[in-house]
Amino acid sequence: MTIRAATEADFPELRTIYLESRRAYFHWADRDAMTIEEFDKHTVDELILLAEGENGQILGFASIYVPENFIHLLFVHPGFTGKGIGSQLLDASVAELNEPIRLKCVSANRQAMTFYENKGWKRLVEESENGETYWIMQYGT
Repeated sequence: MTIRAATEADFPELRTIYLESRRAYFHWADRDAMTIEEFDKHTVDELILLAEGENGQILGFASIYVPENFIHLLFVHPGFTGKGIGSQLLDASVAELNEPIRLKCVSANRQAMTFYENKGWKRLVEESENGETYWIMQYGT
């Protein structure tokens, strides 16, 4: 597996992964309201790192907003979860940023919360926005 910066040519596959992953795992959200176009809206001005398999298939991605040392999105293709891809994407994202690094994790996403906490992230404060509750989490000092 290779971690590299995404190019515009990768966007069609990244859009699909984003939509399929959210529909598969975001049990608290309205799946029918999710659209393929949201990927572009949610990643404006962000550096997108992707995990690519040996056959060139995109296995997952992380979207980071470098000016604020913020990891915005981290998604693994539903067919490839549990293989360490998320950990490698998280490590690559951390390497691109300066500590302290922050992210938001939806409170209802218990699997993701556990993942981040096992990687050394700490919960700072729980907030609500647009009817969704999430934790601000921090890595580093």
